[in-house]
Amino acid sequence: MCCVTKPSQELLRSISDEHVLRSLMASRRQTRAELAVTTGLSKPTVGESVRRLVELGLVADTGERTQGGRGRGRVGSFYSLADVGVALVVMIAPGGVTAECVDAYGDVVSRSHHPIADPAEVAGVLPVAAVEAVAGRQVRLAVVSAADPVDRHTGRLVQLPDSPFLVGALDPVEVLRPFLGGPVIVDNDVNWAAQAEHVASGVADFAYLYLGEGLGCALVSDGEVRRGHSGLAGEIAHLITIGPSGVATPFIEVFGELGLRQTGSTAIDVARLLAADDEVLSVVARAIGGVVTALVTLADPAVVVVGGPWGPALLDLITTGPRAVAVAAASVREPSLTGARADALSRLRTALVEASRG
Repeated sequence: MCCVTKPSQELLRSISDEHVLRSLMASRRQTRAELAVTTGLSKPTVGESVRRLVELGLVADTGERTQGGRGRGRVGSFYSLADVGVALVVMIAPGGVTAECVDAYGDVVSRSHHPIADPAEVAGVLPVAAVEAVAGRQVRLAVVSAADPVDRHTGRLVQLPDSPFLVGALDPVEVLRPFLGGPVIVDNDVNWAAQAEHVASGVADFAYLYLGEGLGCALVSDGEVRRGHSGLAGEIAHLITIGPSGVATPFIEVFGELGLRQTGSTAIDVARLLAADDEVLSVVARAIGGVVTALVTLADPAVVVVGGPWGPALLDLITTGPRAVAVAAASVREPSLTGARADALSRLRTALVEASRG
């Protein structure tokens, strides 16, 4: 007959504390009686949990009271999260640097945006935007979205041959470390956009094709973004597709042959592309179709989602290969920032739960 090991009192306490914390994160303020209902815990257990969390500085008495007396029961105290800190969310894009602070309720409590005219400005603008957004708050962690490939092991931005370096050489971890005491998580903007699309659509297997000044792709399989060994999965600029003359051509070169690049750069001139005639747009759409065919062949997505400033405009012109797949426009507004913000919120809440365990 096997022995069943009972959970320790310490484990039971940590589970109770987590339930109370997450309930307060969801509903902002509750009495101990309300917490007992929302968590399913007994009133004495909730009382002890609240006491511990108050002592740890994670929960505070708001000073508000329920109406009691004359048949209304005892007066109850409302509790909420204390001043437990925020997560810093940063988006680094060709148009500028945006920094936000998000609290454990999911509210954006501050925001700073600095436009840039040249990638060389990013290293100087990033700490300024961070200081303005933080404004003396306790920052537990940072999540960064960058419009360039990211080395998953170091968080540094990576330049690939012949691909536009939209943001430029940068180590966001090193720049942001002085503003917080926790980790700095950096990922490519297309990966964050795909995570936001996954949450919005509920689709577990899809490819997210970003078509803007740069070309990017994120592969989502079983609900997870696949980043590859070094974090460079989905960098499709050099994927071979159909060129303007009908021969095999790297995807990025299609835009060079059509005269759709920015002067002195491999970055795509979005305004010029959107103003192009139907013949040029058909050639671009055919090249996209070749990329989609490759994605379907290798990854077997349920749908290919097309986002970016010009991709959805060509949606009706895109045709796929022999294995038909749905091609749809991205649905999330500010997808990269939305995806990074959601991840930051999840990490912040987990950090608070871990703090409750000492």
